[in-house]
Amino acid sequence: MSTVVTDEKIPNNVNLSHDPRLQRALEQWQPNFRNWWLEMGPEGYHAQEVYLRTAISVTTDGWAHYDYVKMPDYRWGIFLADAVPDRRIGFGDSMGQPVWQDVPGEHRNTLRRLIVTQGDTEPASVEQQRVLGASCPSLYDLRNLFQVNVEEGRHLWAMVYLLHGFFGRDGREEADDLLARRSGNPDRPRILGAFNEPIDDWLSFFMFTMFTDRDGKYQLLALAESGFDPLSRTTRFMLTEEAHHMFVGETGIGRVVQRTIELMKKNPNGDVRAEGGVDLPTLQRYLSFWYTRSLDLFGGEISTNAASFFASGLKGRAKEEKFQDHLALEGFVPIAVPENGKLETKQVPMRTAMNEILRDGYVEDCQRGVDRWNKLLEAEGISTRLTLPSRRFNREQGIYAGHRFDPEGTPITEAAWAAKQADWLPSPADRAYVKSLQQRAVTKPGEVAHWIAPPAKGINALPLDFVYVRTDG
Repeated sequence: MSTVVTDEKIPNNVNLSHDPRLQRALEQWQPNFRNWWLEMGPEGYHAQEVYLRTAISVTTDGWAHYDYVKMPDYRWGIFLADAVPDRRIGFGDSMGQPVWQDVPGEHRNTLRRLIVTQGDTEPASVEQQRVLGASCPSLYDLRNLFQVNVEEGRHLWAMVYLLHGFFGRDGREEADDLLARRSGNPDRPRILGAFNEPIDDWLSFFMFTMFTDRDGKYQLLALAESGFDPLSRTTRFMLTEEAHHMFVGETGIGRVVQRTIELMKKNPNGDVRAEGGVDLPTLQRYLSFWYTRSLDLFGGEISTNAASFFASGLKGRAKEEKFQDHLALEGFVPIAVPENGKLETKQVPMRTAMNEILRDGYVEDCQRGVDRWNKLLEAEGISTRLTLPSRRFNREQGIYAGHRFDPEGTPITEAAWAAKQADWLPSPADRAYVKSLQQRAVTKPGEVAHWIAPPAKGINALPLDFVYVRTDG
């Protein structure tokens, strides 16, 4: 079991002090990270003490310590899951060979690109969410926002360690660039589209952590299979923290649904907006937007890059052990391909469809969450159901980009899209209305904003009226 050292400038379990050159490089990067945090991290809360969990171990029990900390003083560190003895590559052309402890020369550029792309998402989400503290619905939610933020910061450290430790000068330059890009900046945007979308209301935040962080889960699961063992061990521990982010999103939307039900029953006409809540059609439009933006993050349905990643042992399928054929040389995946305004089903070789296989698991996982929200509606006798739109709907990446489909996945004309878009996706008026519900930060312990139900329980077995953020500091 690897030992976690917490009394160094950078907490770690990678024997950082035994590599003085790497340690110096990371300690030189550390103040740049802190400056980025002060500039682009949560706005208005640098001086407040927040009840946060901090990783102190990689064991399954007792891995985190809870206490008050000011976010700029948070102990971001480098943690890898324990090595698996005699681990072998579990898929692709190198299946059965020992995993790599160093970067194979022939895969250097590809691995660096995978790590940089993953690393770029982490600071991006912090930047997207930086203004949300001004409109939090409760101290509980404010603390959860900040927990997500500091852990995204730690995930950035995880990728920066790999870049510094295994890619020399190129890696150091890439690590600097991770702090130089900015979400939504027209000149230096973040790499992936969903991470340039603004998140300036809490409904978007909950949808992001439900759907976009769930994409992160599946990307990490695929990278956890990597034949490059340091990447695999890094992402396996990141998954431990990622689970909370998805919990925040799924339960957050569940609480919005619960409050919407209450307000529907309160109003004689079921008019939720008249009661100051988020109506179900608006919830559906937000869901459709963030879900489809997140579908784009998996890449093209037919991808030679994905085939190459799999063949080379760089990126597998989520939970590769559940598949019987780890070579994937013979199977095919049926994919509906748009041609001449119609959909033609084509049999795509398994390796070339790896992105779609990963997306399949993601869609099933998302559906389970939506089913739980719908059970709340069903229990109250409400016939409306929230639904995941077709994976062809509103796409900007992959084979469906540039084509128009309705939420059921039927091809439509540009004119039909223009006529119905405001029914399917959030309009400027929708966004203005949602923001109108969130005009102030609700920071009285135990108080919750009118548009969302209280959580079922507190954090770390604490009561709901616990002071999760000391806002008077």
